[in-house]
Amino acid sequence: MCNRQLQIDLANQQLSCLEFGQTVASYPVSTGLNGPGESRESGCTPRGKHRVRIKIGADCPLGTVFVGRRPTGERYSEILAEEQPERDWVLTRIIWLSGLESGFNRGGRVDTLRRYIYIHGTPDSEPMGVPRSHGCIRMHNRDLIELFDWVELGMLVEIRD
Repeated sequence: MCNRQLQIDLANQQLSCLEFGQTVASYPVSTGLNGPGESRESGCTPRGKHRVRIKIGADCPLGTVFVGRRPTGERYSEILAEEQPERDWVLTRIIWLSGLESGFNRGGRVDTLRRYIYIHGTPDSEPMGVPRSHGCIRMHNRDLIELFDWVELGMLVEIRD
């Protein structure tokens, strides 16, 4: 049984790491620009109980660029960002979530896993504490590496309004 869990507070744009119910670390995040919501293609961050389904990128260097959950061979830079200003950057690591609540965040048009909802890195120039993502939970890259190493597969992740 896992004694660790994550709580993501959408109102405060904060991710907290809990061990035996006590907060041991907190990080600022950026969640869905369109607010909370579970529907596919909504751009919202899904609420409720989830599990860490997959961890991707364990040995990748800081700033590794991912597309379709695979490293592209690129490393994020300001030059790359200037060349592709509209790109939604998924960087450094991916923690892929799976919903646990049938009909709410699991199954059909509300399935968190099928919506490709991750905790992932973003350019460090992006502000945290402000909703700006397409539904995922974005973090600064060094914070994400710390979190990635602490997170366990199957760990409970609760996302709250």
